Amino acid sequence: MPKETILVVDDERLVRWSLQQKLEQWGYHVSLAEDGATALARIQIDNPDLITLDVKLPDMTGIEVLSELRNRNVHVPVVVITAFGVVDDAVRSLKLGAYDFIEKPINFEKLENSIRNALETRRLRTEIARTQEIQRSEFSVNRIIGVSQHIREVRDLIKKLAGSEASTILIQGESGTGKDLVAHAIHYESSRRDRPFFAINCAAIPETLIESELFGHEKGAFTDARSLKRGMFEMADGGTLFLDEVSEMTLGMQAKLLRVLEGQAFRRVGGVKNITVDVRVIVASNRNLEEAVRASRFRQDLYFRLAIIPLTLQPLREHKDDIQPLLEHFIQHYNQKFRKSIQGLTKEAEELLQNYDWPGNIRELRNAIERVMILAEGNRVAAKYLPIRISEGGVLPVPMSEFTADGIIALPSGGISLYDVERELIRQALEQARGNKTMASKLLRITRDTLRYKVKKYRLE
Repeated sequence: MPKETILVVDDERLVRWSLQQKLEQWGYHVSLAEDGATALARIQIDNPDLITLDVKLPDMTGIEVLSELRNRNVHVPVVVITAFGVVDDAVRSLKLGAYDFIEKPINFEKLENSIRNALETRRLRTEIARTQEIQRSEFSVNRIIGVSQHIREVRDLIKKLAGSEASTILIQGESGTGKDLVAHAIHYESSRRDRPFFAINCAAIPETLIESELFGHEKGAFTDARSLKRGMFEMADGGTLFLDEVSEMTLGMQAKLLRVLEGQAFRRVGGVKNITVDVRVIVASNRNLEEAVRASRFRQDLYFRLAIIPLTLQPLREHKDDIQPLLEHFIQHYNQKFRKSIQGLTKEAEELLQNYDWPGNIRELRNAIERVMILAEGNRVAAKYLPIRISEGGVLPVPMSEFTADGIIALPSGGISLYDVERELIRQALEQARGNKTMASKLLRITRDTLRYKVKKYRLE
């Protein structure tokens, strides 16, 4: 790892020398400047990671140098060195964004701590910015793959919703149609992109815990509340909260959610103070909420509050033009993941798919391609690896239970990673069991403890 560079700006030669000796002793590369003009020039050449800046310089003040840095949009951490007791200089430097100030005579222990903390803060901010950039790229609206009219309309609506001031958005569609991806895209295309995005599956949280998960609780609010806990609404302030499977909420919880959506305020469980937040709430359901309202399983007033701007995702069978681009996308994705170089399907496999009405949605297609990519060899996916077959009744799906009988999980001549095969089978068992480890362990003919170990081993939590 290259040494971090620190620019020392001071008009006194002895001070520059002593600072250089200490900084090099601490493991930093040092650049020197005796006045403001030289410092501004060195910044462009050396691109320092931190600046120690004396307030008194011969051509300009350190405050003026700091102001010029901000005008040039240079956001390098600055530790200002000022004369003892000059409070005004310290206050002005902090207002201009200086990280810290040190009084003369210099306390080198304090200076070392200040520099170390400033550089660590800079590294964290850089890492956060890099992570946010990756997330913006990963969840961009351009990641909504497809060429059909439906997908084009979905992408256009995502952009409109993201740029709007809508506080609630409803996404409906069957399981596997990409509701979570759309929710992420709305967030990362919006002005809230640099603020938190939290997601919660309402069906996966027990009824007794969901209120605490959403709104938090005060210490002592109930038996296990040993400390204060902030809820997701509070942590998502300024950002987006995604509530998946909202139809699984109880009617009582629906009423509490409605109050929060109406007033953007709530109380923690056991609390007495209202907490006001600015949160965009995106909810999703794979059930028809209008039918749920008619069956008295969903509150009508909450439905009308959520359905101000509805977005409905069609099942894949209704926009088949998108199967081919999705196939190409998933093959490219798993090429990178499994370090393979498969270019596509053989002609026979393509013809087989053309005669087959895919019964599932995008998630099922992705899972099928992942399985195919694990088993396939060479640079083309052969028809024998597709999870479908031709029979007297036409083209039919191949059940997982028949894979071994049909010889599809035969060892390829080029070999295969046992790690990848076992991980994939465990993942499919968990998905088929809807996350229930007891049921998944029965499907795999192993104990629940063994499954828990392997879930942790393969990072499938």
